[in-house]
Amino acid sequence: MTWWTVVRFAHVLSAALWVGGQLTVSLVLLPLARRLLDVERRGQVLKAVGRRFGMFTGAVFLPVQLGTGVALAWHRGVTWASLAEPGYGRILAAKLLLFCAVMVAASLHGWATGAKRPALARSMAVTALVGSVGVVLLATALPAT
Repeated sequence: MTWWTVVRFAHVLSAALWVGGQLTVSLVLLPLARRLLDVERRGQVLKAVGRRFGMFTGAVFLPVQLGTGVALAWHRGVTWASLAEPGYGRILAAKLLLFCAVMVAASLHGWATGAKRPALARSMAVTALVGSVGVVLLATALPAT
């Protein structure tokens, strides 16, 4: 096992926790909260979960993803120009663009929740979740090196 294996592991683990957390909240927690909790309690629980997940994202997920992602790209010799090349470059460029879009959608979800705009918050949550799954799909499509 090399140092780069550990860096890649941290990158993949962080992404798995992020996407897995989104899926768990959406597919497990939300349906149970809707079924078992009254409107007021449900709002309190989901707000607390959202804040905790947001703090995790800012304190752990983003720094790990950005740090390990930049390190892995550097190690592989990725340049701005190589992002336009067929294969690895274009897939990585698509992954990076989608990742940025997911971060914007997640941020808008947090803002819309705080601004009491539930329809926008819900649509941004779904957008972030679908985009996150897309990022994972693109990551698995990257040619092995």
